[in-house]
Formats: sequence, structure tokens, C-alpha cells
Amino acid sequence: MSLSKPCTHAQVGYTTMKGMRVLIVDDEEDFRTTLAGRLQLRDLKPDTAEDGKRALEFLRQQVEPDVMVLDLRLPRLDGLEVLRQTKKAYPYIEVIILTGHGTKAAEAEARQLGAFDYLHKPVSIDLLAEKIKSAYRRKLERTTALAALTE
Repeated sequence: MSLSKPCTHAQVGYTTMKGMRVLIVDDEEDFRTTLAGRLQLRDLKPDTAEDGKRALEFLRQQVEPDVMVLDLRLPRLDGLEVLRQTKKAYPYIEVIILTGHGTKAAEAEARQLGAFDYLHKPVSIDLLAEKIKSAYRRKLERTTALAALTE
């Protein structure tokens, strides 16, 4: 971030989440669709994937999300491997782990791999929305700083 070009509050997401793209990766269809609907009511643009392989396919084929909400126990490719591959190929996507089956070891590994946060189900939609907003703010700060360095 350049001192001559300070970031405005809007640039770093302090006032709104409108238009933020979120990818929800969870194998429980009811949970995935309900969460997507609740986030849409908050002016987010949620997309969904039902397993790890589809999540990675989505990243390669669609518009890159700002934040990914990722379950750990997924068919075809588990959440930690999705996190590992996501952070390697798309380091500016912020990933929030949201799981009902987490362990302290899995949490430690997720944080080491670059997870923004690690939450346990059930979680309140207000808390999750706040975590998503914080993750988005961090992404904007990081990408703004990178842009300033390359100018």
C-alpha cells in the first residue's frame, strides 16, 4: 500500500460486502443451499460445490471467489487437500474452514496451510458473515498492497 495513495474504507470492505463472491463447499445439500440463500440476503454472490474436486474445477473454470467457506469431510477430495491446492494456485482466496468434525490436529494443519479461520458447526449466520467480511477485507488489503508494490 502506497502512502501517496491511501486505501479508502470502501476499497478494503469496511462498509459493505455487496458483490463479494463466496464459494461454499459442503457435501450436505440442505446446509449448502440454506447457507447460500442466507448469504444472498446479505448481498453476497454465493456459488456452491458439493465436493472437493468440484470446488477445484470451479476455481479453474469460473470467476475466482474472494472467500471460500470449506468443509473438511468431503467426498472425492478432502477439505485439507482442497485448501492446500487452493492456496498454492490462488493464494489471495481467503479460506474459512467450517466443519462439524474437526480436530485440534486438523485445525493446526489448516492454519499452517493458510486458512483464514477455523469454525465449528453449528455456527450463527451473523458470526459467519462477520468472518467472511473480515476475510474479504484481508484479501482486499493484500491485493491492494501488492498492486502498490508493482506500480
